[in-house]
Amino acid sequence: MFNDNVPYKIYLSEEELPKQWYNVRADMKNKPAPLLDPETMKPIRAERLSSVFCEELVKQELDDTTPYFDIPEPILDFYKMYRPAPLTRAYFLEKKLGTPAKIYYKFEGNNTSGSHKLNSAIAQAYYAKMQGLRGVTTETGAGQWGTALAMACSYFDLDCKVYMVKCSYEQKPFRREVMKVYGASVTPSPSMETAVGRKINEQFPGTGGSLGCAISEAVEAATSMEGYRYVLGSVLNQVLLHQTVIGLESKAAMDKYGIKPDIIIGCAGGGSNLGGLISPFMGEKLRGEADYRFIAVEPESCPSLTRGKYAYDYCDTGAVCPLQKMYTLGSGFMPAATHAGGLRYHGMSSLLSQLYDDKLMEAVSVKQTEVFAAAELFARVEGTLPAPESSHAIKVAIDEALKCKETGEEKTIFFGLTGTGYFDMMSYEKFHNGVMKDYAPTDAEIAEALAKLPKVE
Repeated sequence: MFNDNVPYKIYLSEEELPKQWYNVRADMKNKPAPLLDPETMKPIRAERLSSVFCEELVKQELDDTTPYFDIPEPILDFYKMYRPAPLTRAYFLEKKLGTPAKIYYKFEGNNTSGSHKLNSAIAQAYYAKMQGLRGVTTETGAGQWGTALAMACSYFDLDCKVYMVKCSYEQKPFRREVMKVYGASVTPSPSMETAVGRKINEQFPGTGGSLGCAISEAVEAATSMEGYRYVLGSVLNQVLLHQTVIGLESKAAMDKYGIKPDIIIGCAGGGSNLGGLISPFMGEKLRGEADYRFIAVEPESCPSLTRGKYAYDYCDTGAVCPLQKMYTLGSGFMPAATHAGGLRYHGMSSLLSQLYDDKLMEAVSVKQTEVFAAAELFARVEGTLPAPESSHAIKVAIDEALKCKETGEEKTIFFGLTGTGYFDMMSYEKFHNGVMKDYAPTDAEIAEALAKLPKVE
């Protein structure tokens, strides 16, 4: 069954671990539009961002010309706990589907946080520690980011305050308990602890919250406490930069065996996983060295790329964060309480939005019941229980492999398996019991949210 002289799992050695992060913006002809100051609606200055984010992270955020950033030695040392991560040939899935396609996936769940989020969490905690801060605040959706940041802060002896989207807080009790094991405080959002939380609760009584809500609360908390800064698990350029370790490792492993993917697929919420996965390959495409087909997969319930508008919008519901030009459903859009909590964000990375607008990648949205069906099939044949977020990529990888079965094309498909689903069993239970529902916002609901976009000249 195993053929082509390609191992089932491809591991790099510690010596082959990437020593730099790759900044794809350096190779982009059309750079992402600048962040805007929410008070002046003008491009935001570094010193203004530094009141919210760590100073070194601000430099990374605003730099669109430096192609590579050295990874500090303490971060490399931490990476060695769980990196390099394996690149796996999905031989069993190929056999089950009866497809001539070759399918590979990069597995990022082999750490306690269960996902790729630790790649950036440890970097952001390191820079906070180097700046002499007491602690950080953040938001989390499904909980992978919050767990990763709690681990990173524990490693560097920093305080960690997490605002967790309320519906995920209730659906995933064990995830929040893991955060507490690592010393973090976890608050369901929107809460009554912050002014913005109280305002959102008044405006949306009984809401399950959203990442946009939680971001607003975390920013307010950080800016109101001495010695704290806010850190973000997705969306921003700095986060995508740290996540490029995924794509760099993947490409190095593929180059070892002469593998070249035709299609690269990733789930898309805020964009960190997808951006990190595709960046080195996208760089080759931008430089004219190779060509690939990139597919972003998002939930039908929160379709920012496929049904959103490319415009400046607030990154958070409370309109306290900088504005970025992105594909957005409107910062006031309140997504349904679906089970892929990490993908319930109203917007998309400005970097990925620019690439999508330049037609350098595609996007599709999928139903959550179909996503869980794909997840279950994958678990049964490949032996790994995937997170609901990751399973969006699995669903489309299967779709593309079945198209190859129909046409007889031997394409090579590569997708990102961002994490495990062992803290998502309540979601799987709802799927098994037949009570899971599919949600899709109406055109009217999206239009209502988009009508409130800020006026930017």
